[in-house]
Amino acid sequence: MRIAEPVLRPATIDDVPAIMRLLADDALGQARESADEAVYKAAFAAIARDPNNTLFVIDAGGAVAGCAQLTIIPGLARGAATRAQIEAVRIGLGHRGEGLGRWFMGALIEAARQRGCKLVQLTSDKRRGDAHRFYESLGFAASHVGFRLTLD
Repeated sequence: MRIAEPVLRPATIDDVPAIMRLLADDALGQARESADEAVYKAAFAAIARDPNNTLFVIDAGGAVAGCAQLTIIPGLARGAATRAQIEAVRIGLGHRGEGLGRWFMGALIEAARQRGCKLVQLTSDKRRGDAHRFYESLGFAASHVGFRLTLD
C-alpha cells in the first residue's frame, strides 16, 4: 500500500523515540543502538543547533515512516564545491517496497541542490547489499573506499 502524500519535514524532539525505533529496526541497528533516550535527545539538540545539519523525517499520516540526516559540508576540494552527506537513512519496515525510499532520497537530493551542493555522498554498511543496489539505481556510484576509526 503506497502512502498517498508523504511529507518531508525537519524532525522535532518529539520524533526522537520513533527515530530510535527506526535506527534499531534490523539486526545491524539492534547491535549498535542504545536504549538511552536521553543520549539521543542530547544528540538531537546538537544537530538542531547546527545550521549545516538537518535530521529529516517522512511524516506519513502523522507517523514517522522514515528518517535521514543531511549534513552540508563546505569544502575546498573539487573547485571549492559544497557537498552533502546523507547518513542514517531508514524506512520503517511496514513502509518498505512502497517507493517511499526513492521519493525520500529524491527529496534529500533536492534539499542538497537548494543549499548549493555540487555533490551528494553517503556511506552504507558493506552488509547492506539491497541498500547498495537501491543507491546504484538512483545513480550513486560506489567510487570510493571508506575508512573508519572508532574512538572511545
